[in-house]
Amino acid sequence: MERLTKAIDEVVPADATLTKVADGYTWTEGPIWIYGSAAYLLFAEIPSNSIYKLIPGHKATLFMRPSGWDQATPFKGKEPGSNGMTLDSRLRLTVAGHANRNVWRMETMNPKGKITILADSFEGKKFNSPNDLVYKRDHSLYFTDPPYGLESQEDSDPKKELTVNGVYRLDQALDQAPGSKPDPKKLHLLISDLPRPNGIAFSPDEKYLYVNCSDPKKKVWMRYAVQADGSVAEPKLIADATSDPREGAPDGMKVDQHGNIYSTGPGGIWIFSSKLEHIGTIDVPERTGNLAWGGADGKTLYIMASNNLYTIRLNVPGSRP
Repeated sequence: MERLTKAIDEVVPADATLTKVADGYTWTEGPIWIYGSAAYLLFAEIPSNSIYKLIPGHKATLFMRPSGWDQATPFKGKEPGSNGMTLDSRLRLTVAGHANRNVWRMETMNPKGKITILADSFEGKKFNSPNDLVYKRDHSLYFTDPPYGLESQEDSDPKKELTVNGVYRLDQALDQAPGSKPDPKKLHLLISDLPRPNGIAFSPDEKYLYVNCSDPKKKVWMRYAVQADGSVAEPKLIADATSDPREGAPDGMKVDQHGNIYSTGPGGIWIFSSKLEHIGTIDVPERTGNLAWGGADGKTLYIMASNNLYTIRLNVPGSRP
């Protein structure tokens, strides 16, 4: 544990340790804790086009395959699967389709059940590859759209239709009727100047939207003031890790109930206070992709690393989606 200020002691116990709870994967992502009497974690394994289910104390089992690319022709890139996941206020799973270039929702937790496509294009052009997403309490959905789910993962990919790698808001996503088609009039481009927008989260009071950027030449975390109409303004740099030589980049991001921000970054999990101070880093022995809160009290942090899943017990519970 890299303890940079005394504030980290209120968040991470002095004796906190990483515990490996699953292994043998290639690149894990998009974790979400499913609350209820039979609580469990879902997480994506993008290269195998899969979503797995992990019940604490048990071995992870396959939940869904395919989770992203579902075309008859083989996917020629590295990442055919789905990516980030979240829950809406009705506890329906919402997924960044990544290689399938859409955002979709499961109407039940049956992996073979009805799927609703919430969004798949902007102004008539297909998304690049929706990456991560978060709901606002007004029923709107915010998500990032870098090109990592394209076959080459580059802006020059011949299948890339949009000129920007944007951050979007989908109004009233919660209320879209099951099985209905996306409504393009409800989709808005909010941010267009980040080369690789990735992780996304709200402050607990939803006054601010946090977005990070995973571009090798611009590894930054940003804060935006959320306006009354759902748009964002007043961009503010939280931190810049571009020169940090350690493995990893800003990717998945979550917030705890005190407003502290947790994000993957060089070396592991970077923690920022609600005042945007980098207070510490959880050292992880491999590149991290995402994270999620879980456990009965919400104080268990699940960390998705390259080949393995880890947990660490913290002092502050996470904000539930």
